Amino acid sequence: MKELLRTNDPTMIAFATVLLEGEGIAAFPLDVHMSILDGSLGILPRRLMVADRDHFRAAAILRDNDIPVDP
Repeated sequence: MKELLRTNDPTMIAFATVLLEGEGIAAFPLDVHMSILDGSLGILPRRLMVADRDHFRAAAILRDNDIPVDP
């Protein structure tokens, strides 16, 4: 698994997940329930992971939709 995206914006994670699933790429959001630890302030970033073999294609899809991708 490789990290594709890290953000504090839950809507960006949801949008990216839908885009990737539409292209047949399985995406796995991590740290979704970490808001319990930070008191629901949203200060801890969430990560979106994809399989190693899908990372290049997934990054291209997100860049094409103006979503910044972590290098």
